[in-house]
Amino acid sequence: MATFNSLEEARAHFVNDRFATENGMTLDDIGDGTALCSLTLTDRHKNAYGGVMGGAIFTLADFAFAACSNNDHQLTVALDVNVNFLSAPKGTRLLARARRLKSGRTTGVYIVEVTDDTGRLIAQFTGTGYKL
Repeated sequence: MATFNSLEEARAHFVNDRFATENGMTLDDIGDGTALCSLTLTDRHKNAYGGVMGGAIFTLADFAFAACSNNDHQLTVALDVNVNFLSAPKGTRLLARARRLKSGRTTGVYIVEVTDDTGRLIAQFTGTGYKL
């Protein structure tokens, strides 16, 4: 099947990913085997110690994984994911860059790197998607 014809088409498709979108996450770019999502950090994304919640970082990575893995219009769900939190964000914005490593008949493997707007590597997410 074909990929999304435009960024606007992809955004319209993911508008109902309400947990991500209602928490400020946006789909900024999508390509063949790639996706870029971002989040401007606010107090709502912080934990009791003032740092960014791991769940906010994970959700941003998961949103980029969803956009990237579903770009061939074949419904794909997470089969397995792993995240390594590497550094605390120092900037005011997070970026999640997803890329496809392998797309097979029933599964695909994707890597998402989360950085902040200072270029600091925050987390690495690896996801295996199952094509329904």
